[in-house]
Amino acid sequence: MSTDPEDGRERRLYVESPIIMATVRVVAPFVFTFGLYIMFHGADSAGGGFQGGVIVSTVILMLGIAFGIEPVREWLDPAAVVAVVGVGVGAFLLVGMGTVALGGAFLDYPVLPITKASKYGIEFVELAIGVIVSGIVVGLFFAIAAGVTQDDDETDREGGLL
Repeated sequence: MSTDPEDGRERRLYVESPIIMATVRVVAPFVFTFGLYIMFHGADSAGGGFQGGVIVSTVILMLGIAFGIEPVREWLDPAAVVAVVGVGVGAFLLVGMGTVALGGAFLDYPVLPITKASKYGIEFVELAIGVIVSGIVVGLFFAIAAGVTQDDDETDREGGLL
């Protein structure tokens, strides 16, 4: 909520529309699944970790727009978002440095001791990149939304966040 400077009344930063809420409830699982599909098909066709990560993160953005940013931020702790980004970076480095430890170059998938190492290695890296991208997009969304929800007086004194 924020205060309208003209009449001093509290106003909500989002619209409490039952139509939007119901639509997000129905559409969000499909958007999430489509994002995962795009991530996994980055090795074989158009798509990949970046595109899939952005699509997956739009689920959180839709929830924030439909149900309010603060409830979504309480549900999904920003520290958890940072941890998700860390897990993605760790998985990417695990594969990259694992291939170096096995005697290959960075991300040299054929040295991995699994069948179809290139296919599964690339898909795992695409998934890790998708996790990183989705975490960063959600973190940026929370950071931008935090600037909007601060009091106008406080924002003016500190030089403004808008």
